[in-house]
Amino acid sequence: MSKRRTERLLSIVVLLLSSRRYLTAEEIRAAVHGYPEQDDAFKRMFERDKEELRDLGIPLETGRGNVFDEEPGYRIRRQDYELPEIRLEADEAAVLGIAARVWQSAELAAAAAGALLKLKAAGAADLEDDQQPRPGIEPRLTTQEPAFGPLWEAVRDRRPVTFSHKAPGRSDAIRRELEPWGVVNWRGRWYVAGHDRMRNATRVFRLSRIEGPVKMSGPPGSVTVPPDADVRELVKDWDAAPPRDREAVLNVRAGAGEGLRRYAKAVTPGDDGWDRVTVQFADVPWYAEYLAWFGPDVMVVGPPDLREAVISRLKGVLA
Repeated sequence: MSKRRTERLLSIVVLLLSSRRYLTAEEIRAAVHGYPEQDDAFKRMFERDKEELRDLGIPLETGRGNVFDEEPGYRIRRQDYELPEIRLEADEAAVLGIAARVWQSAELAAAAAGALLKLKAAGAADLEDDQQPRPGIEPRLTTQEPAFGPLWEAVRDRRPVTFSHKAPGRSDAIRRELEPWGVVNWRGRWYVAGHDRMRNATRVFRLSRIEGPVKMSGPPGSVTVPPDADVRELVKDWDAAPPRDREAVLNVRAGAGEGLRRYAKAVTPGDDGWDRVTVQFADVPWYAEYLAWFGPDVMVVGPPDLREAVISRLKGVLA
């Protein structure tokens, strides 16, 4: 729900709550900012607003004040609408306001805006739409990745998913089969973590690197989340940079492997279409999987354990 529409609906609620009689559509139109001047456009928008208010659970009543009224009017009976007194501490109000803004681009946007609308109309003054961040809190989370919605639903319903993921340094995306355990935000980016069926191991994927649709590949309840799974810690560990105390020598196809070249210790151009690239790394399993993403564009010269690990992963993909 857009901010303009939320403000218009809130204005209607406040207007009808403060009125002691039924107000006609024209009276509402004159008092509420945001309606178009064209009659047909106003009628369509007003009908949508009435439906939206009723979907939000607001008791919009239709009737006539007396028998001489030509048009029906609308009102909200305060006794039918009022909630019990809401008492929010300053930090609670701040968190609710931030939460509504966090979901502004996700599938939960309508629900968040509706909840915020109800709380404001009920008198939660601390939920005003100011743009100033509360002390110590910076509401900068966004969920613009198309994969967020279906992955969130998959985590909620415990359903496995398939999607195409492009790893760093790769020119093409690879299909993955994942049992998702959770979706979290870390350092301004969204990640999903879970059990990768193709690798038979725990994996973390950045949502911005998922291409195309995320598809459900199993019924609800078919994913079991380990009781000790901590998705946030998995993402933090995945994002952490271990010390690079080992050295590898690679043959990299000319024009490929930009990610490897950027952090290389040395690059020696070759005249056979291959360049000799020397890099430093920390962990054989992790780095072997990273190198495997480059496919035929990278060949490991040494060390032997890294070379064998890459070959093993490539054979696994072929199998």
